[in-house]
Amino acid sequence: MTRPVVITGIGVVAPGAIGTNGFWKLLTDGRTATRRITLFDPAGFRSQVAAECDFDPAAEGLTPQEIRRMDRAAQFAVVATREALGDSGLAPGGLPAHRTGVSLGSAVGCTTGLEEEYVVLSDGGRLRLVDHRYGVPQLYGYMVPSTLAVETAWACGAEGPVNLISTGCTSGLDAVGYGQQLIAEGTADVMIAGATDAPVSPITSACFDAIKATSPNNDDPEHASRPFDGNRDGFVLGEGAAVMVLEHRDRALARGAHVYAEIAGFASRSNAFHMTGLKPDGREMAEAIRVALDRGRLAPADIDYINAHGSGTRQNDRHETAAFKRGLGQRAREVPVSSIKSMIGHSLGAIGAIEIATCALALEHQAVPPTANLHTPDPECDLDYVPLTARQHTMDAVLSVGSGFGGFQTAMVLTRPGRQR
Repeated sequence: MTRPVVITGIGVVAPGAIGTNGFWKLLTDGRTATRRITLFDPAGFRSQVAAECDFDPAAEGLTPQEIRRMDRAAQFAVVATREALGDSGLAPGGLPAHRTGVSLGSAVGCTTGLEEEYVVLSDGGRLRLVDHRYGVPQLYGYMVPSTLAVETAWACGAEGPVNLISTGCTSGLDAVGYGQQLIAEGTADVMIAGATDAPVSPITSACFDAIKATSPNNDDPEHASRPFDGNRDGFVLGEGAAVMVLEHRDRALARGAHVYAEIAGFASRSNAFHMTGLKPDGREMAEAIRVALDRGRLAPADIDYINAHGSGTRQNDRHETAAFKRGLGQRAREVPVSSIKSMIGHSLGAIGAIEIATCALALEHQAVPPTANLHTPDPECDLDYVPLTARQHTMDAVLSVGSGFGGFQTAMVLTRPGRQR
């Protein structure tokens, strides 16, 4: 018999808000944090908009040495981890070190640090063979994505299993799911689980420009991310992190911890089809939904809200709508669905963890965040996508899904604390 796992702490670094309270207010206000890129000069790029974090590492408590050592994505993760631990009522020194682990997700690792160093080592791209003498001591760490998980482990004193999960845009969901599994099987009692990515950089923007995946709506950045809208034209790149404290439920209750939600079910599948393409019937995502429900001993009728992947690309939104109908049947037409990417963009591997944090907060506050910028519904996306305005809604169980390049499809179900199965 597996052990039930709950969320007892949340930390968020997101576009438009650093910290969980500000993040939730931004979502429920329906405000967008998308704008013209400021982290580099986007002139010449097809898509010149992104959702950036107004992040000052010194103001967030990082020391000059930490700032020098860490890539931007690692800084996000450590700041979110510290908030999550404080929110949970735990301190690094008070954790059972050998029974505490880290499961962190990231799609593109230390992209910012790597690109900055390449520019220096290659003399602005002029040298085909880079000059290693100009490399910073941290360069090796930038090249190894597991550095992000290591920094997180150091920040919380975790001496149990420490892992970096990189499964594209489902990395955050998969990292939280893996953390849940380690506690459920008895390998750990506490897991620091989440994801981080800081991909707003020239190289990432150029890659997505090449396949025309991002929105070229440069004249109206605030409305560029339009999931499920008939006029959508691609996703908007974002950045950020979310980290959660996961605990065995009995341990959390014994210490009087506040519980946001229980992770009832998790499943992942692959479509084994195409690097970026999706089958229109959504079969693999629907299968992940079915298995996640089964593992949580839940039926489609139990789901009260769906937090969609909702990237804002035409093929994804159609694929996902089909998957909800296939996986939930009639219930898909009865429950509210929304995409927070309409407000904070798509932070690649980080977004799944940010969306799980959103689901936990939705259960806590009994409110559904809206899909911003949804003014002209696509007839092919014919579910209740909660346009423009947040909605108070009674919820016991919520579903969050992710879809990633490479064919990754993931589903996770959270339930309200104390819900009777």
